[in-house]
Amino acid sequence: MMQMKLDKWNIAIGDGAPLVVMAGLNVLEDEALALEVCAELKFICADLGLPYIFKASFDKANRSSVSSYRGPGEADGLAMLTKVKATHNVPIVTDLHTPAQAEPVAAIADVVQLPAFLVRQTDLVVAAAKAVGAQQGWLHVKKAQFLAPWDCANIITKAREVSPDVQIILCERGTSFGYNNLIVDMLGIAEMKKLGVPVTMDATHAVQLPGADPRTAHAQGGSASTGGRREGVPVLAKAAVAAGANGVFLEFHPEPDSALCDAPSCLPLSGARDLLSQLKVLHEAVS
Repeated sequence: MMQMKLDKWNIAIGDGAPLVVMAGLNVLEDEALALEVCAELKFICADLGLPYIFKASFDKANRSSVSSYRGPGEADGLAMLTKVKATHNVPIVTDLHTPAQAEPVAAIADVVQLPAFLVRQTDLVVAAAKAVGAQQGWLHVKKAQFLAPWDCANIITKAREVSPDVQIILCERGTSFGYNNLIVDMLGIAEMKKLGVPVTMDATHAVQLPGADPRTAHAQGGSASTGGRREGVPVLAKAAVAAGANGVFLEFHPEPDSALCDAPSCLPLSGARDLLSQLKVLHEAVS
């Protein structure tokens, strides 16, 4: 597998390259928080010698309830991401949900993410691949919870049929296991790498307990929300790096229990250095 590069940022991902860290907030809450989290994670990664890409969503379209917090929306959210990018001089990764968002998102985000539930939507894959290819960015594809690792070959083929040179990364984020549960098959990382692309691990979303759990109430409006197992995030992240993952995708918050989205799966920002230090050591050992 060849390495891929974001030339503007002098960042490479793939076997033989440093572990890439895509980390930040689950969803944008306000500009000040985004700037704070980015500053801390950038400092830690620079100190550890790890390439860093700030992550945050401007809209969480896949929510358990219509009253769940979704984020500031496209216009305000992309403006916030632009401010973070300019202030801290970091690349950005964010997701999109409709074909119409592809060009405006790719113009700002160096890494455009296809959400797991949407990776079989042809119009979205085509629009994202064209927009990302034109900007020479990275297309970060979440493997759907219902797909086998080797089924991702169809997504890669579809994207490259319309944008032959588009740079694609696959992301493991768990597989549906009965009702309201996810598991991660670490052998799937090697299977996806056989497709000739780098692979990352979204350890945050892989610990979700999907579905609207009536026993949990969202901080905004008391609606049911997805559960999670925060303590499992470091376990999965370390296991994935040991299994050969080329990057990690993690979400942090200064006060995780107060996060407006997926709080049970979010890690405390205060623990970022310890976890990233361990992941660096593991990555260097297996590399």
